[in-house]
Amino acid sequence: MKIIDLFEQTFSSLLANKARSGLTVLGIVIGIGSVIAMVSIGQGAQGSITSSIESLGSNLLMVSPGFQRGVGQQVSGGRGNAQTLTLADAEAIKNELPGAENVAPQYSSRTQVTAKGTNTNTSISGVTAAYSTVRNVAVENGSFITDENNKAMAKVAVLGPTTSTDLFGEGVDPIGQTIRVKNIDFKVVGVTVAKGGSGFSNQDDAIYIPLNTALHYIAGDTNVSNISIQGSDQDALDQLEADVTVLLLSRHKISDATLADFQIMNQADIVASASTITGTMTLLLAAIAGISLLVGGIGIMNMMLTTVTERTREIGLRKAVGAKKGDITVQFLAEAVTLTFVGGVFGVGLGWLASFAVQQFGGITTQVSVSSVLLAFGVSAAIGIIFGYYPAWRAAKLNPITALRYE
Repeated sequence: MKIIDLFEQTFSSLLANKARSGLTVLGIVIGIGSVIAMVSIGQGAQGSITSSIESLGSNLLMVSPGFQRGVGQQVSGGRGNAQTLTLADAEAIKNELPGAENVAPQYSSRTQVTAKGTNTNTSISGVTAAYSTVRNVAVENGSFITDENNKAMAKVAVLGPTTSTDLFGEGVDPIGQTIRVKNIDFKVVGVTVAKGGSGFSNQDDAIYIPLNTALHYIAGDTNVSNISIQGSDQDALDQLEADVTVLLLSRHKISDATLADFQIMNQADIVASASTITGTMTLLLAAIAGISLLVGGIGIMNMMLTTVTERTREIGLRKAVGAKKGDITVQFLAEAVTLTFVGGVFGVGLGWLASFAVQQFGGITTQVSVSSVLLAFGVSAAIGIIFGYYPAWRAAKLNPITALRYE
């Protein structure tokens, strides 16, 4: 059978019953579109989470208070004991560990802040000049906290863009304005670049003040909430983590690492864990959407079996005039594959539109990858072959004499 004849027969057969062919294609379109949309949501979430973690800084270790059973294994409820890390610990890490390129101790609390008759509840972070480098915080307007501010215990503040808007309004330059934190006036000297986030993790909803000022006027002691450490090289982070562990155990006079009163989080481990979780979520979403593809495949088989029954006499006539079993098989298989291919093309378009709509109107980041599109076409072709083979095989094995007598 010539290729051109095969195409002509395939399209004429499918167009002979447009409604049935259209409904069958629709099942594939919905299935392929669902898979692409779900995978794009999963991949978008993975990219968003990874970028959010990486926005905290690069080559980063985060040391926070809390008791552990072992290094890296936190006991539930141990997080938040803010009495186990001190400013002296941060100084020791900076001075004694060559692998620690930058060290940024931080004191954090959440409190009410007022300015010109407005108020907001936001995060107050006491930081040093190194914090902007370690935690990748850039200033859009003004300047960040300096070493001189810390030495002088200056009452200056740098606002996140969300906090700035909450206190002074949209588009208003707050530089030089005064805010009040726990009955202490602070002069605004800078506004940071927007980084995004939500809830208590919103990095734009924050106020930065000098660490010494925070410890003296707000905390009243030398305990810090956490210590961020930037390593010189990502490959050396594991060694740096081990060195920090040994140093802090020694300083805190703890001989058993299982009784450590601090915990260290490695940024690379966090990214890997987040990627694993979102990857699993993507597979789950794709599997759920894949059920509709299975239903679409069953629809194709049902249609082709019906077509074989309706065209029994035609099959008998073809075989009587010399058509081979292979010709009959290829003809019906071509019809099934054509249905799934057409469904795949429109399904990719539907999936793309659905992903775009989710991102535009749902506020969820999506990412349609070339691999998901190729997978969609591969799956649609496989469905056509798998679910179309049995009807094609059944048509090819019909006895021509019996088929010609079929009413």
